[in-house]
Amino acid sequence: MKKIEAVIQPSRLEEVKASLKEAGIEGMTVLEVRGHGRQKGHTEVYRGREYAVDLLPKLKLELVVPDELVEAAVEALILGARTGKIGDGKIFVLPVEDAIRIRNSQRGAAAL
Repeated sequence: MKKIEAVIQPSRLEEVKASLKEAGIEGMTVLEVRGHGRQKGHTEVYRGREYAVDLLPKLKLELVVPDELVEAAVEALILGARTGKIGDGKIFVLPVEDAIRIRNSQRGAAAL
């Protein structure tokens, strides 16, 4: 099993969800986060004063998938999130030692 963490633009969430559903992946956790990469934010003017917005709103998606679905999930995330511009996001793939479903104590891939 692998945990996939993806940081994406908030405007791409619906496309990513549809792409993951097409790949047969339905379970995910979505968190609202702030951050920046190479784009380093931007400046805005509010009430005549200029200030830097260096932490931009992003979404972090977390999903745990069996090993055989990792590549399909990564491709679906890329397909749904890519705009071709700076700030599209990042995907991280991490190993998962175990998963336990609380309701019935199922373990491993069966708990997903």
